[in-house]
Amino acid sequence: MRSRGGLRKSAGLSAVRSCLLLLFIHMGSPVEARRVRGGRAQPRRVQLQQAEQQQRAEGPESFPLDFTAVESNMDNFMVQVKNLAQSLYPCSAQKLEQNMKLHLLNNASVTCNDGSPAGFYIKESKGSRRWLLFLEGGWYCFNKQTCNSRYETMRSLMSSTQWPQSRRGTGILSPEPEENPHWWNANMVFIPYCSSDVWSGATPKTEQSDYAFMGSLIIKEVVKDLLTKGLDKAKVLLLAGSSAGGTGVLLNVDHVAEQLQLAGHRGVQVRGLADSGWFLDNKQYKFTDCLDTISCAPTEAIKRGIRYWGGLVPESCRQAHVGEEWNCFFGYKVYPTLKSPVFVVQWLFDEAQLTADNVHLTGQPVHEGQWRYIQNLGQELRSTLQDIPAMFAPACLSHELITRTYWMDVQVKGTSLPRALHCWDRSLQSNLHLNSSHSLKKPRTPPLRGCPLHLIDSCPWPHCNPSCPTIRDQLTGQEMSVVQFLKHMGFDVQKMAEQQGLDPKRLLDMLSNGS
Repeated sequence: MRSRGGLRKSAGLSAVRSCLLLLFIHMGSPVEARRVRGGRAQPRRVQLQQAEQQQRAEGPESFPLDFTAVESNMDNFMVQVKNLAQSLYPCSAQKLEQNMKLHLLNNASVTCNDGSPAGFYIKESKGSRRWLLFLEGGWYCFNKQTCNSRYETMRSLMSSTQWPQSRRGTGILSPEPEENPHWWNANMVFIPYCSSDVWSGATPKTEQSDYAFMGSLIIKEVVKDLLTKGLDKAKVLLLAGSSAGGTGVLLNVDHVAEQLQLAGHRGVQVRGLADSGWFLDNKQYKFTDCLDTISCAPTEAIKRGIRYWGGLVPESCRQAHVGEEWNCFFGYKVYPTLKSPVFVVQWLFDEAQLTADNVHLTGQPVHEGQWRYIQNLGQELRSTLQDIPAMFAPACLSHELITRTYWMDVQVKGTSLPRALHCWDRSLQSNLHLNSSHSLKKPRTPPLRGCPLHLIDSCPWPHCNPSCPTIRDQLTGQEMSVVQFLKHMGFDVQKMAEQQGLDPKRLLDMLSNGS
């Protein structure tokens, strides 16, 4: 005899099936009822009974919704589907869970810096075979002094003791199709950053060491735990991250692909999405001693950190830089060695890069030397991105994008980031017909019409793209127009007009109009 729990579970599944059945009947039927022989409309009850009988005969089935075939007005289509699904909630006692819930790792030996258990947040989508794993960012520390300071001021980035039980996703992690048109229905996983090692470490805490650095192992254990939650049946795994998490994607995407292959899950297509993690090992604007994580040059900080963390890098990159593995933390050096496809998102005037280069925009107009340095930074970043087949690089002064609520608003050459990512997804799917390997990095077929992948601004100064995020005066908090911002930055209209061969008034009009 069935237990009461079993009966309740069976009833719940039946209710969910009925809701899904109503959903697909509603989507598949015309306004008028379908006609049968004799000209009479078939009663809805008979339709439901026949459909349920067919379902029982065929066994239980999930209904993954694949929207990639819907090319016209896709965003509106998905909003309508979501609204229809929500209208059917009364059919069942269940309600779609919007927040991601905290799960600590099954392997308790893989920990945060302070020895507390590492973990992840997850919002499952049972009908989807797409998984998005997001690596949080948050700088790093590279010796006992900087890590002690970090523990006092940013403890949540080194310990799980104060993590909330749930969190809401935004941007590409949002469950709302209005905010996240192509990934809202995926299985969402947010992996908090608590290892301070740019997701590279593999060193446990011991009696001799003050901290654990296990970022690389945390990712490995998360993937292992997710295999029991449906990842083993995934079609696509997108490893995404911002800032230090973006660099973490470059360091770990091939590790994740290899892990799944060794576990026998060769059908999972592993891809990377690196946001604001494409740092340069360039010369600082003003050299300072390496006393803290802010003023220390990125190259020197990583050289010290990789020894302190016991950092791991992709094997192919390690072989290319034997004895100088720190090179693999810089995007333009590690990217050519990767096997997995990676989409790069990078502001051309990244605030974190400027901070690391000791260009501090503290509310005072910048000097001419700083202004030239900022412009040169944009040119250097642009040159390192030229050969990247799938990328999105707006000429804005900002940091991080994919989890911002305004991530759909920023455009490069008339294309938004969600649209570019969708085009990339389609191009990779097309290439699978030519090559069965999941490790295609460069599209083999021409870009699909109206679907650009290589998007980089060509204008030469910060915020020359009119869709850049709003700028605010750091002292007053007031919004600034592009012209106000550039003048605030020390922009010389007369000089720039001469360089561009324009009348100064004409240049101001162009800037005001976002040209």
